[in-house]
Amino acid sequence: QEQLAESGGGLVQAGGSLRLSCAASGRTFSSYVMGWYRQTPGIEREFVAAISQSGDVTNYGDSVKGRFTISRDNAKNMVYLQMNSLKPEDTAIYYCNSDHGHWGRGTQVTVFS
Repeated sequence: QEQLAESGGGLVQAGGSLRLSCAASGRTFSSYVMGWYRQTPGIEREFVAAISQSGDVTNYGDSVKGRFTISRDNAKNMVYLQMNSLKPEDTAIYYCNSDHGHWGRGTQVTVFS
């Protein structure tokens, strides 16, 4: 059973940057498409970014295109989300997931103006 653990969230001023990390525990990490989602209380979970198994294909939600970058390191079982030019509306809990239905517990990102 794959387990995912996010880290790197925190409090940051608008315009700043954060890098989220997601550590996977299983042996089949490289076979999964990995993604990031975010959720604010009372609002449906929103797609942020996804990356193919080899890392050569990425996809982003419209609200983060040009500001966020997803990457992965299969040798380390890690997925990253580099977030630049952060806005207050990026405030949410960020979750890592796999296309096999694995989810982490999330990491809080708070952006203040």
